[in-house]
Amino acid sequence: MFTGIIEFTGRIRRLERSPLGGRIEISFDKPMDAAASPLLPGASIAVNGCCLTAVETAAAGFAADLSPETLRRTSFAKLEPGALVNLERPLVAGGELGGHFVLGHVDATGRIERLERAGENGWLAVRAGRELERYLAPKGSLAIDGISLTIAAVKDDVAEFAVIPYTFAHTNLREKKEGDAVNVEADVLARYLERLGRSPEEPPRRRLSLERLIEEGF
Repeated sequence: MFTGIIEFTGRIRRLERSPLGGRIEISFDKPMDAAASPLLPGASIAVNGCCLTAVETAAAGFAADLSPETLRRTSFAKLEPGALVNLERPLVAGGELGGHFVLGHVDATGRIERLERAGENGWLAVRAGRELERYLAPKGSLAIDGISLTIAAVKDDVAEFAVIPYTFAHTNLREKKEGDAVNVEADVLARYLERLGRSPEEPPRRRLSLERLIEEGF
């Protein structure tokens, strides 16, 4: 489990893809604080919000294998060597939950519709896709390339966010541009709420709605 608070960034050194899967090698932008939580072979690490297993580790970086499902679901199918990526190690017991619950299970590949700077701050709009539209709510949370962001506005399947200077400075957003693909993970609490909003007799495809919440006394 992760929080969406990006610890550091890295660069893709090598990226191999095939119908049977792939492999990614990443170099750290700066040395990892190994004393705090060393990255060992077999450890989990979120790369642009996708939970990967480090199969080889070194002081300068690590390598991870990519399954066909990972390539199908994430932006790794489109990224190239040299791309800046967000990195986060798993939440440890007793650690600060500064963002929201991020599982590292990417739901879909979204696309940046708008990315503007207004002084040091900015505005980001991401088209998440119709399959995720029902999980988008103003003031709700969404993970974009692993970054925990608060939704400021929603229009259909497009979520918009205010971006502070710290986020630009410490994540890959500083190098992103309109049209770029990004990994999107919906808030797991929204998924459970949708599931729990169904009664046992309901058809499985019936969606949670405002009318349904009112019927149930919310």
